[in-house]
Amino acid sequence: MTATSLDFIVMAVYFIAVLGFGAWFGRYTKSTKDFFFGGQRFSWWLIAMSCVATVVGSYSFMKYSTAGFKYGLSSSMTYLNDWLIMPFFILGWFPIIYFRRVTSIPEYFEKRFDRKTRIVALILILIYMIGYVGINFYTLGIALEPLVGMDLYTIVIGIAVVSAIYMHAGGQTSVIMTDLLQGFVLLAAGLSLLYLGLDALGGVEHAWNGLPFHHRFPLAQFNKPSQFNFVGIFWQDALASSVAFYFMNQGVMMRFMSVKTPRDGTKALFAVVIILMPLASLAIANSGWLGQSMVTYGLLPKDVNPKQIFMEVASRLTQPGVFGLILAALTAALMSTIDTLITAISAIFVNDIWKPFIAPNKEDSHYLKVARMTAIGASIIGVLLVPLFAQEKSIYVAHGKFIATVTPAMVVVILLSVFWKRFTPNAAFITLVGGSLMIGVSVFFPEMIEPIAHGISPEGEYKFMRSFFGMLVALMIGIVVSYLTTPKSDESLKGLVIDFLEEGKWIFKGGKPNDEYPGEKILVTYRSGPSLSLHKKALERLCAEKGDLLYVSDSRWWLGGLKSIHAKIESIHEGNEDEIILSSDLIEEGHLQKSKKLMVEKVI
Repeated sequence: MTATSLDFIVMAVYFIAVLGFGAWFGRYTKSTKDFFFGGQRFSWWLIAMSCVATVVGSYSFMKYSTAGFKYGLSSSMTYLNDWLIMPFFILGWFPIIYFRRVTSIPEYFEKRFDRKTRIVALILILIYMIGYVGINFYTLGIALEPLVGMDLYTIVIGIAVVSAIYMHAGGQTSVIMTDLLQGFVLLAAGLSLLYLGLDALGGVEHAWNGLPFHHRFPLAQFNKPSQFNFVGIFWQDALASSVAFYFMNQGVMMRFMSVKTPRDGTKALFAVVIILMPLASLAIANSGWLGQSMVTYGLLPKDVNPKQIFMEVASRLTQPGVFGLILAALTAALMSTIDTLITAISAIFVNDIWKPFIAPNKEDSHYLKVARMTAIGASIIGVLLVPLFAQEKSIYVAHGKFIATVTPAMVVVILLSVFWKRFTPNAAFITLVGGSLMIGVSVFFPEMIEPIAHGISPEGEYKFMRSFFGMLVALMIGIVVSYLTTPKSDESLKGLVIDFLEEGKWIFKGGKPNDEYPGEKILVTYRSGPSLSLHKKALERLCAEKGDLLYVSDSRWWLGGLKSIHAKIESIHEGNEDEIILSSDLIEEGHLQKSKKLMVEKVI
């Protein structure tokens, strides 16, 4: 594998473009709300595309291409498992965090339970996210090390510096906009590699015939081999990993909190899970399938290193410059995941540590400065964790062991918190502490897992089944302790559990919700005035009334909500029915341009 000067030029141009893109959109960040949630202004398609870039990390290309090379089409199981959790996210978790305006997951735990549970959740979530930062840095370093002739840690530090620069400038707005760019890059690169591979192999049929028979099935065997099997992938990736990613990952929560309306959040998730993630799984795993077929036809040596199969296939199928684009895609996958995680770590540090315990009651500008400095600190800590992951035999093992150890107790507690109002504060605290401790003990005594291992051999110390063990133990603790302790009152759970979602809408709006009829979207001009005011006929078209919350945006759809604002209807005017009146503060906050028409829709 060799990278040419042209490849490095392509990568350099890509880096400069990302930095410029992020810095440009950083000018829209004026507050912590902008830094963490992008002002809650973005359209569903923008969030969906940026979510793909977040979900697909640099470890994804390396991990799943290796799995595809060794085990075939079943390597796509992990991403397709997201379909299983979609109803739980849409019907429970998302509306709760959106309507209760939850700024961090530990904050939800304090509202749902108490302060001590919040602190334990804070520790576990920080370990989870900072560990993810480290494993992404490590993966890209491993991929680029043989190509660029630099030390692993030199590469990692360089990537960390670039990520931290645009993160420091723009926060969530920069993250979303750069991830939009990077999402297109990684999908285009991965699917282009598939096209080139099929062409080199003589077409789909010829490539298919080059796969060993046992590589042609979409699902792995039930409990063998011990390194990759159906039941293990289900418990670890479909539940422990995927539920953790959507429910426990502060970065994903912040991404969905950035949508302009709950309806757009639902649209975004459907687009991600049903359309974009299958495309992403195809883009990141195909080099493994192609590599196996290339070995069959003698296009790759039989002793090719599975860990480097993505780079081996890419270097043989692409020309100079195009290979640079592939390397840029690998870098994009890292940076798009890293920026989300770092923003999330900043949000948790500011909202759950700095603001309540160190510097309460400060101006928002103070917290924005701390958030930006935290982004730099999180990058540094992620780099320092690289040697820890470098000790493992493979990226797949490192990632799997990390997930199985950190997430199971938190996954169980979050699901019980949302879907079972009888779940008590004492049960949540004991489940988090006790479940995590039992998982830790199983690392030293893996034979504890054997009775529930579904016949999987103990090779690798049951690295998959530790997730099942952890969730089962945590679930038992949670249920038993809940029935032995007193739950919180229904009044204190308004908007925090699925039973009381309607009450969450009241809290969000500050009054009775008006969402029975969605109404039209209307195109209007605007002028300055004392407050938001609409004509009576415009209200009728919107199915809105005084006091309702509106979303007002630049009518150019392709901006994705970059120039927009949420505001309540304060009054009704008697002037032009196609004109809206906005205060100067709203115009400035929404970055609205006088010469452009506005699109108005009712939120609730």
